[in-house]
Amino acid sequence: MAKIFPFKGLRPLNTYAKIVATLPYDVVNTKEAAVQKDNPYHFYHVTRSEIDLPEYTDIHSEIVYKRAYENLQRMIQEGVLVQDTDSAMFIYELTMNGHVQTGLVCGTAIDDYNKGLIKKHELTRHDKESDRINHINTTRAQTGIIFLAYRDIPSVTDILNNWKQHHDTLYDFVADDGITHRIWKINDTSVISDLQHIFDRDMPHSYIADGHHRSAALSKLNARHADAADNPFKVILSGFFPESELLIMDYNRVVKDLNGHTVTSFLEALSKTFTVTVYQSGTYKPAARHRFGMYLDGNWYELIAREGTYPGDVLNSLDVNILQNNILDGILGIEDPRSNPRLDFVGGIRGIRALQELVDNGEAAVAFACYPVSIEELFEVADSGNVMPPKSTWFEPKTRDGLLVLQTYEQ
Repeated sequence: MAKIFPFKGLRPLNTYAKIVATLPYDVVNTKEAAVQKDNPYHFYHVTRSEIDLPEYTDIHSEIVYKRAYENLQRMIQEGVLVQDTDSAMFIYELTMNGHVQTGLVCGTAIDDYNKGLIKKHELTRHDKESDRINHINTTRAQTGIIFLAYRDIPSVTDILNNWKQHHDTLYDFVADDGITHRIWKINDTSVISDLQHIFDRDMPHSYIADGHHRSAALSKLNARHADAADNPFKVILSGFFPESELLIMDYNRVVKDLNGHTVTSFLEALSKTFTVTVYQSGTYKPAARHRFGMYLDGNWYELIAREGTYPGDVLNSLDVNILQNNILDGILGIEDPRSNPRLDFVGGIRGIRALQELVDNGEAAVAFACYPVSIEELFEVADSGNVMPPKSTWFEPKTRDGLLVLQTYEQ
């Protein structure tokens, strides 16, 4: 059962919260992060610290991690980030276009991850694990919240709602993208004890929504320090959100070439496993399972998977697996989507038109729009011990980095 803990948060003074808060490090690239370079307190200086180094610096080089540490220490020394003196848990509420989700941010036992009580639904990449190991080790901090989903527990919801009704927020601001972020601090030991008891009693499993690489990195760091009396990697900075409040968006694919096919021969190959129809009414966004949008050579197409061309089990009947097995691998020769440089992923938050733009400007030859995976499908795959292809789920809204940080070594 889930073991959770309060922690001493490193966090911004209220007046700095909005200018510190950043999107998670892995949803922006260097160019996008560099837009905030002139804001000295933006947390991209910690999570994407290559923006402070010469262009074309290897983002996995030692100097990048050292600069991240230096920037974090600068924010502490200048009083922008302050270490709490008391241990607490935090309520994190996000609102996007009227959709509200409320989670509990706390520490979670790394042993729960190692024992499989925190379940995975994606494989990880070695290079990305190494990146997170180096970042955590060098900055001496967990700078982002690992996003965990769980099956609804009404008593947890009641406690969080009651606290929100009777206490003031630490932070309450609207980010530039229109998402509202509100955070409360729970420092009542009896309430914390109640939450710990409920999680231990009523939560057999939680599920990683975002944070597979950070979780794997912390597990390896914990193993390296297993014999240390003051092992600082026993706890994962986590945010628990109930399934009923979660929103999963589509996670789409673009491919740089047609693997030697002409447009005509590619369409012919597709027709063996899909019904292929030119879509005449603008962009095409799938509205049901087993339907895909495809943008190719200036046209949108509707693809409908033919029955009998994919297995019926939950894993292989996922749209992301049908796309991977019957098109990306079967026709385009992308056997390993985790490492093939010809394949890229585009989160649904960027919109369907972003796929068309990537093809029109020559960065890709073809784009595919997918129907979103459901939270129940995610749970079922994880419970079966299987994993989805990489980048199968895009959760929105996302917690911001920089608002709640867990230092692995107290300064």
